[in-house]
Amino acid sequence: MKRSLITFTLSLISLTSLVPPAVVAQPKTPDKEETCEVLVVGGGLAGAATAYESLLAGRTVCLTELTDWVGGQISAQGTSALDERETQRTLLFYSRGYLELRSRIKDKYGKQNPGACWVSGSCFLPRDAHKILFDMLQDAAKRGRGKLKWYPSTVVKDLKIGSTGKQIEAAIGIQHKPAPGAPPLNTEPLSQTIEDWYRYENSARFEKSIVRFVPQRQPGNAPNWYVVDATETGELLALADVPYRLGIDARSFREPSASSATADAYCTQGFTYTFAMEATKEPQINPMPAFYPQYAPYYSYELKRLADFGLVFTYRRILGSDQGKVTTFGGITFTAPVPGDISMQNWTWGNDYRPGTSQDNLVYTRDQLQASGQLQPAGWMGGLRTESLRKAEEKALGYYYWLVAGTTDSQLGEGVKKPHPNNRFLSGLDSPMGTVHGLSKYPYMREGRRLIGRPSYGYPEGFSISEIDISRRDYKEDYYRQTLSPQMYRDLKTALAGLETLSVVSGKEAPEDVKRRSRSTIYQDSLGIGHYAIDFHPCMTTTPAETPGNREREGERQGAGQSYPFQIPLRSMIPQKIDNMLVAGKSIATSHIAAAAYRVHSFEWSSGAAAGTTAAFALEKGIAPYELVDQVPQAEPQLQALRQRLENQGNPTTFPNTSIFNESWDKWR
Repeated sequence: MKRSLITFTLSLISLTSLVPPAVVAQPKTPDKEETCEVLVVGGGLAGAATAYESLLAGRTVCLTELTDWVGGQISAQGTSALDERETQRTLLFYSRGYLELRSRIKDKYGKQNPGACWVSGSCFLPRDAHKILFDMLQDAAKRGRGKLKWYPSTVVKDLKIGSTGKQIEAAIGIQHKPAPGAPPLNTEPLSQTIEDWYRYENSARFEKSIVRFVPQRQPGNAPNWYVVDATETGELLALADVPYRLGIDARSFREPSASSATADAYCTQGFTYTFAMEATKEPQINPMPAFYPQYAPYYSYELKRLADFGLVFTYRRILGSDQGKVTTFGGITFTAPVPGDISMQNWTWGNDYRPGTSQDNLVYTRDQLQASGQLQPAGWMGGLRTESLRKAEEKALGYYYWLVAGTTDSQLGEGVKKPHPNNRFLSGLDSPMGTVHGLSKYPYMREGRRLIGRPSYGYPEGFSISEIDISRRDYKEDYYRQTLSPQMYRDLKTALAGLETLSVVSGKEAPEDVKRRSRSTIYQDSLGIGHYAIDFHPCMTTTPAETPGNREREGERQGAGQSYPFQIPLRSMIPQKIDNMLVAGKSIATSHIAAAAYRVHSFEWSSGAAAGTTAAFALEKGIAPYELVDQVPQAEPQLQALRQRLENQGNPTTFPNTSIFNESWDKWR
């Protein structure tokens, strides 16, 4: 009897690794040297946007990506449902490249929302997203007379930093392809292959090519290239050993909703292996995974108003029709799934994996990296805990089984969950996820290492965007008066005083009597925009994360809620110590709570557009990015020229009518 695809997937995950444990290998002589003006490490949306703008500026761009797809969230991570806020989407107030991406999606399918999903205005197939975006980059190179050097299936193993410690002089990459007789890429899940990717040696699975990326020479003494960390976990921050944070920040007046008085680097937001499933006319045979009982106590619809299979299926339906029966459940109206509809699953109490202790955290801290030898020369192995990746893969596959055959619900009790056998798990190289095993090529990462920017005016410990810079909360609740010290609460109210700040500081008005400003923080050096709710997928309290009865870390959702439209300041993208490096995407300088909003699709693109334009501008002007902001809040003419260039190109740096005098932001939802 032929094995089902899901059974084959499960067997792949249970395979013993074919490669030996991680060892520190000596660098090999590079097989190839590649010159770049802009080296972008990480081919997600932030990296793609960086490349897009650099190419339009006529620059030579090397773009590396761990997987073989460009697009990150919308492709390799499978979250091909654009997270957007209603007002921004209605006005189409986005970066020019993001607008082009949306337009190309519509052209591909003949409609903006081919999945007829209800969580987003655009849900589509991950496999199509890669091609759409790669075509965009190639066209940008032609229009801008730039040059794209695309390096898929490539990891950065090492950085060569000059004797002054201020310049990255070279980067060593390892590109892999299937070894003779080995199965194609994307046959095995990530946990089975990722360590092999970071080894110099060929293996039974892969042949390796060592690439040395170096600057393309420029006239004069100007900096001759820029390296952009657009990775999903802040890999280059760790490799370059620049200051960064992980996990929960200590409670302060800037982060008043923090769940702990002390920092906790192990509690980051959950990560998710997405997958696709198809509604069928006939019931399917879906075998129970051997590991299902281990994870079954976790799965849940979460809330009574969400406890409907059709609602969950259509939440992120990525291909389908609106021909199903119009249904309303929990106040949400959707068209019921019909045979042939395809859903992508990304559910907090489903395929999220949420470790939060030093025994199971996914993204290694600096101390853990040091202890494991990954900060030694040639020791870098990606900085992730492979065992947590493996368990997340199992948990995702177990969630599929729960959806189609499960009868328990960890949060809502008995009698809520019913089987739904008329569905099949989609796998294979031609499937939506493009993998034999059916899971996304890489997990959707909500949070990794977060940069600490350089000290600047008002930020003596290093620049960072905080909770109070974006949250709509008024902080009048008893929780804040009782939890914060009297001085911390006064500092909080003072920081939010807006136009009355001087009156508070001078003592003319008491902080508690002042009306809270109704906008986000306005930055003189803003180069991009974003808007999304502060949305948490908190870590769990104990290990293992799937322990029966385990709970989310207490207090982690305290900071969740709506935000004002916010900005991306250049200072959040510039690391300490290294002058020719920029950061784009989820690893810019934000707090743990602010990061819960600074992580979605349009933000990633806007930050990448800022990084790409800044790199091209800096090369053209012979000025390092930190020199554009080192006198803030004093006037910075070159900074204003950069901002004007972005605006003229169709890359907004502020939302309409942004001003300290504008208090009318209630309509922005």
